[in-house]
Amino acid sequence: MTDPWVALEPGADPAERVRALRRAHETFTAVGTVPRPVRSVVAESWRRSARAGVGPDGTASVELTDGDLGAYRAEHPLARVMPLFRELMGTFAADGEHLLAVCDAHGRLLWVEGHTATRRLADRMNFVPGARWSENAVGTNAPGTAVAVDRPVQVFAAEHFIRRVQPWTCAAAPVHDPRTGRVLGAVDITGGDGLAHPHSLGFVQAVARAAETQLALFTPPRAEEAPLLSALGRDEAELALDGRRIRLSRRHSEILVLLSRHPEGLSGDELLCSLYADESVTPVTLRAELARLRRLMGPGLLASRPYRLTAVVESDATVVERRLEAGALTAAAEAYTGPLLPGSQAPAIVRLRERLSGGLRAALVAHGDPDLLADWARAPWGEDDVEVWRALAAVHPTAPVRARLAALEAELAAPAGRAPARTRGRAGPSPCATYLQRPPV
Repeated sequence: MTDPWVALEPGADPAERVRALRRAHETFTAVGTVPRPVRSVVAESWRRSARAGVGPDGTASVELTDGDLGAYRAEHPLARVMPLFRELMGTFAADGEHLLAVCDAHGRLLWVEGHTATRRLADRMNFVPGARWSENAVGTNAPGTAVAVDRPVQVFAAEHFIRRVQPWTCAAAPVHDPRTGRVLGAVDITGGDGLAHPHSLGFVQAVARAAETQLALFTPPRAEEAPLLSALGRDEAELALDGRRIRLSRRHSEILVLLSRHPEGLSGDELLCSLYADESVTPVTLRAELARLRRLMGPGLLASRPYRLTAVVESDATVVERRLEAGALTAAAEAYTGPLLPGSQAPAIVRLRERLSGGLRAALVAHGDPDLLADWARAPWGEDDVEVWRALAAVHPTAPVRARLAALEAELAAPAGRAPARTRGRAGPSPCATYLQRPPV
């Protein structure tokens, strides 16, 4: 195989490959090993699918219908390039008895168009607008796997994880936001075995690039937009500023997160208490960090007395908070890419991190949506969250979910290895206590 992303090498017999893949799929679902001739990209996807609790006899669930689907599609960035997708792919799909499909970054299908008879067949497996086709929902499939690995990919016949999808072949490519590089979704062509050809993969990849080019024409220059701070799920934040992408140290990340939340500014003492659990750290240390940060960002953005930002800095954490406060739980969960600066031990950052994750987690448990709970439970930050697994088991009691919950509860019931370390007592109140006991902003 010269290209692991292409399903069939030149000269391969499709019928024989289908038989071999079916045998391999049965072996994997029975004993968990992946024999040849399964491609590495497919083998890795099968393993991810199994870890996510997907069963080979499952089906996709429809999350959005009618007005909710229409409103979501209208606001999605890919709506602006749907005319381009139809122009480049519509005739190919209709004439070849294929389907054109477009999904969002979470594998949720937004549009499914093409040959009428093929659409009726696809309807039977819920390959319809509003259905979730992410890997962690329905296993290996081209649109779901393309957004999972951020690569153009073909999935041929029995390479699909779910058996009822195995008569199909598809090719998909991710589409990125030209400004941030973030995956917006994927464009997909789905149909019969004839799509298992290098040309179909190259075709969807070219269409995705054309869409990114057109999106760039709709996007205002970076310098006209507010600075953007990305701090969720990463120990070192990234600041998008004046067309630059600046990777910050952990301490500079903490400082910018705090100052972005305090437009009125913070005094040196307040910032010192927010950042350092060790109260022996002197203001000189903080001033040196601020001087280095000012040089890194350039003149004009960081002012002093009090320390403050001279422009509004948007952060991904505040986006999640706003959506959560507005009751847009699905949108909040989609924007949450992990805990806020997870490696930080700065006292104020710890409070903010716990407040954000705790609030979103509590809302997910109260809402009880099985797909949102599954996304949280199977994410790195939720895989040991027994309360979320209990909530998931209550609404989606599959065998893998019950097994994971039982394992977590057994761990909780096991005797502790040792008592928690005791903290050293203080003779009196901490100098930072008054500031740190204030409600979090």
